[in-house]
Amino acid sequence: MKKALSFALILAIVLTTLCISVSATESSWVKVNIEGTQFNGGVTVKDETTFVGIRKFATSMYSNAKVTYNYRTRTLTVQTDKLYLTATDGYNYIVANGRYLYTPSPIFMKSGVMYAPILLMTKAFGASARWENSTSSFRITKGSGGILSGDQFYRQDEVYWLSRIINAESGGEIFRGKLAVGSVILNRVKSQYFPNTIYGVIFDKKNGTQFSPTSNGTIYNSPSANSVIAAKICLEGYRVDSGILYFVNPSVVPNSWVSKYRPFYAQIGNHAFYY
Repeated sequence: MKKALSFALILAIVLTTLCISVSATESSWVKVNIEGTQFNGGVTVKDETTFVGIRKFATSMYSNAKVTYNYRTRTLTVQTDKLYLTATDGYNYIVANGRYLYTPSPIFMKSGVMYAPILLMTKAFGASARWENSTSSFRITKGSGGILSGDQFYRQDEVYWLSRIINAESGGEIFRGKLAVGSVILNRVKSQYFPNTIYGVIFDKKNGTQFSPTSNGTIYNSPSANSVIAAKICLEGYRVDSGILYFVNPSVVPNSWVSKYRPFYAQIGNHAFYY
């Protein structure tokens, strides 16, 4: 009888422990406070980025948020009257009201919870986040409830030309290579040494043709979906590096002026990038 009771007690302890481990939320030394209320969803730090469980964060920001998960596409969808958001496991961006918000550290799923960077989620909800060092916490203040839509935010002429130069120069490259090309174009727009529009930079001939697609006609080809996404991410403000101004394919042009005289940044895919 004692053996049976002991076995039952041990079994109960094991089962209780398993239940706790399954149901417990992710935690870390970082805390999250939303409008004065402690966030009790998953919080974890990965690659020096604070991530939160999307489902719980969404319902904490908007109690009537509808959250669904598609097991086939591994995509979580959040819907409110002011926000339509999708996040896919393994992707480096979330889509909020048609806008592409990038994260170098990808969205991930752990213990049945999908995580996204807290700053991306805050931006998607039109809210603001303030870091409080004394308490190691993010203080979230609710705002509009949803980010301005892509139709209102993106200028169509900028998306048109930036996506086309990205596609023409790096259509077969890895996604980071596309972002790097877009970064060069927009860094030039900001620089005093180049034209101040995307179109002007692409078709700049002050010192000769800057981009071969403008002379061989590939600039007019329809861009791939990934090229359009890369363009929109760059237009959101993301830069692979804020200083790169040149790139060249060293296998095609092995002894270029750029490679000889400009500081090297990195090789990304088939292109070498320079300051």
